[in-house]
Amino acid sequence: MRKIYLIIYIVGLALLTGCGADRNLKKAEKYLALGEYYDAASEFKTAYSKTPAKDRDKRGQISQKLAYSYERINSTQKAIAAYRNVVRYHQDVADTHLALARQLMKNGNYKEAVQEFQVALDSMPDNTLARTGLKAAQEAPEIKQMGSRYTVKRMDIFNSRRADYCPMLFGDQYDQLYFSSTRNDAQGDELSGITGAKPGDIFFSQKDDKGKWGRPQTIETGLNSEYDEGACCFKPDGSTMYLTQCSTDPDYPRYATIVTANRSDAAWGKPNKLELTHDTLSSYAHPAISPDGEWLYFTSDMPGGKGGLDIWRVRLTSAGTGGVENLGEPINTEGDEMFPSFRPNGDFYFSSNGHPGLGGLDIFIAKVNRHGRYELEHPGYPLNSMGDDFGMTFEGLKNQGFFSSNRGDGRGWDHIYSFENPEIIQTVKGWVYEVDAYELPSAQVHMVGSDGTNVKLSVKGDGSFEQEVKPNVDYIFLAVCDGFLNHVEELSVKPVTESEEYTLQFPLANIRVPVLIDNIFYDFDKATLRPESTQALDELVKTLNENPNITIELSAHADYRGRAEYNKRLSQRRAESVVNYLIEHGIAADRLTAVGYGKEKPKTVRKKLTETYPWLKADDVLTEEFITALKDKEKEEICNQLNRRTEFLVLRTTYGLFDENGKLKEMPQKKKKVEVEDEDDFFFDF
Repeated sequence: MRKIYLIIYIVGLALLTGCGADRNLKKAEKYLALGEYYDAASEFKTAYSKTPAKDRDKRGQISQKLAYSYERINSTQKAIAAYRNVVRYHQDVADTHLALARQLMKNGNYKEAVQEFQVALDSMPDNTLARTGLKAAQEAPEIKQMGSRYTVKRMDIFNSRRADYCPMLFGDQYDQLYFSSTRNDAQGDELSGITGAKPGDIFFSQKDDKGKWGRPQTIETGLNSEYDEGACCFKPDGSTMYLTQCSTDPDYPRYATIVTANRSDAAWGKPNKLELTHDTLSSYAHPAISPDGEWLYFTSDMPGGKGGLDIWRVRLTSAGTGGVENLGEPINTEGDEMFPSFRPNGDFYFSSNGHPGLGGLDIFIAKVNRHGRYELEHPGYPLNSMGDDFGMTFEGLKNQGFFSSNRGDGRGWDHIYSFENPEIIQTVKGWVYEVDAYELPSAQVHMVGSDGTNVKLSVKGDGSFEQEVKPNVDYIFLAVCDGFLNHVEELSVKPVTESEEYTLQFPLANIRVPVLIDNIFYDFDKATLRPESTQALDELVKTLNENPNITIELSAHADYRGRAEYNKRLSQRRAESVVNYLIEHGIAADRLTAVGYGKEKPKTVRKKLTETYPWLKADDVLTEEFITALKDKEKEEICNQLNRRTEFLVLRTTYGLFDENGKLKEMPQKKKKVEVEDEDDFFFDF
């Protein structure tokens, strides 16, 4: 009887264990369908342990799904062990060996990876990923041994005991670093079913005046939520943040979306979804803005790609987005291409596990050749490693900045690293601003080079731009902005033995207000131009030549002292002296009108001037009554000096465009070597 009871107990226990395994499997399958891989792995592991060892087929089948779940949460060593169990229980297929080989690559087991790739190729001789993987496994040891000029350092100031990834520098001086993190300071109390940590939030660190980075800070505005936020980037002018957000629905698979947040009063607002396509069953993640601000690059699994995750782009317009296109070959492969980013010089960076690399996601550089096609470069070790390496951000034009990697972390957590590759770089830094006023962040600069360079440069919030230039190339830079005259600067770049930065200024004249012509001097009580006025007058000649369709009023003004009629006659003669100079230097007389106002139009103070003279206020008019009321001789003299001025005002912007019948002329075009892209009005000769 005791023997019978023992048999009944064992059978009953087996039945209960089997039922328990089925319950865990059911939960695991649901988590897997929702993309909650951490929870799925936990349930598959429990189901595996509850499955009797003699049920080899079922254990092997569970191991297959357990391995995939571990793979998705970067538990590489556990994934390898689970895939080996699949093989041990004879549930393996060719794809099993391919997946195992790719995990072995991530663990640095290159010899074993070669064997597994070869097994996969024996069954799938035409499989591109297996063939590429075999090549990578064979070459990886040599690539790692060769090294490179890159130096890499883990940045503990930014990192936590959880995942920290996708750094992105921000600010005109690159003194803020935004990144994603699942650290305990992230919002919410629940742990993510995907990672087992808190859902990710955007954090930022500020560099102090001594160049030292501060501890990461939370963002208290509505930017972050209880959902996952990560992988952010910014418009060139810093006004808008693009970021990835993954909302949660307990009954629906998780799809990443791209959202935007606007910056107001130095704070980020609540994100709004960016509509890229009408496809609601695909993921959209990892946004990156092209240096000219005209394209949004992103990662997606939408139909029409090369396989896995691909990198796509869509044009950004004032009306929204339009014209989604796949980057195609050689960027995209049958594997995953992710985390696009740009170096300010236009080089395109992305991460891929479909191109030959050292394991996991490797960083690749895509440069446009003279035929307009991408050429790929693998930057080698230690920028790349056997782990996942991704999320590049650059400190200006220097080949240095930050990236993220899970190298050496047994739990698969990502961390932020710095990188530097010393290069001899020649750069130009320019400032675009209104004459006698502030910066113009809405301006755009066209850069044309004798080597065929033809690009548009966006201007940052402080009115500046930076761009790499090449030796032995002549460049022309054209700054344009709505409501302002154009300005051109030229630069000839010579070879150098160390890095050098050139500085250019682009003062743009407002076509709606009088523009001061500074440093114009006349002989005392006369209209004769003094020699030191030549430089300012030649600049005015240059401006008129750069803007051939404008006519101007050239005006001279006096202070209130002296007889009004005399002052008016003197100022008229002085205005005529300037006009005569312009005519003598090739400016058509019918584009110029000389007017002497005497004291009739005292100066109106603009805000910029109040920074020099704080006792003045914007819109003050320096009339005789205003000046005498100051009762301060020094201030009175300053105001009189400000009133004694020479200015020009744009009258028309259509000079020479129409014939005598009022019809638009067909504009003659000089023989040209370089034409500004998408701007029919501008042509340059070298």
